[in-house]
Amino acid sequence: MPDVEDAVRSVRRDSRRRQVLDAAVAVMQRTGYHEMSMQALAGEAGVSVGLLYKYFGGKEEILLAAVLDILDSFGDQLAPAMEEAGDDPVERLAAGFRRYVEIIDLDRDAVLLTYRESRTLSPAGRERIKQLEVATAAPLRAALADGVDRGLMRALDPDLVVYDLMLLAHGWALKDWHFAPIYTVEAFVRAQIALMLSGIVAPAHRRRYRHLLEP
Repeated sequence: MPDVEDAVRSVRRDSRRRQVLDAAVAVMQRTGYHEMSMQALAGEAGVSVGLLYKYFGGKEEILLAAVLDILDSFGDQLAPAMEEAGDDPVERLAAGFRRYVEIIDLDRDAVLLTYRESRTLSPAGRERIKQLEVATAAPLRAALADGVDRGLMRALDPDLVVYDLMLLAHGWALKDWHFAPIYTVEAFVRAQIALMLSGIVAPAHRRRYRHLLEP
């Protein structure tokens, strides 16, 4: 029975935390980080101020948790999506980019918050974000390195390519006002994959990846 009770408490705690983080993103989108009060956040989340402090030490901890939450989604989902695409590094890279955009589409407000407010964090908080971004990029970088080693991709700077891909993906949230009326998520992904692979795939192998190079 204690194990069951502990499991129920854990689920409830995670649910409450998710509720607070979603509310924090909504409030900060409206007012900005500095103008957000714990009282306003508690009202948005439908909890007491005391409960907020039970889970978080204060506003900065809530902001950091909201930013880390979206980065954790990338970390948790990117590698499995790429592995599911099989052994081909070009296919894996395309699958990783696709999943990256899909995650962004599910939580565009949190992605925008990351860009707008992360500089507000302490140096230690910003360092944690940097480390997570590097870890998130690792599967994409590995696919690039494999593709170059196998002669399927051009010998490009992997750091430059990886962060170009991440910026292209973030464009779905950052320029939502422009892209959303023109593209579906699927159309945006296919167009961007064709664009980026046209400069990455070695010319001798482009015919092999025609299905990806033609949006």
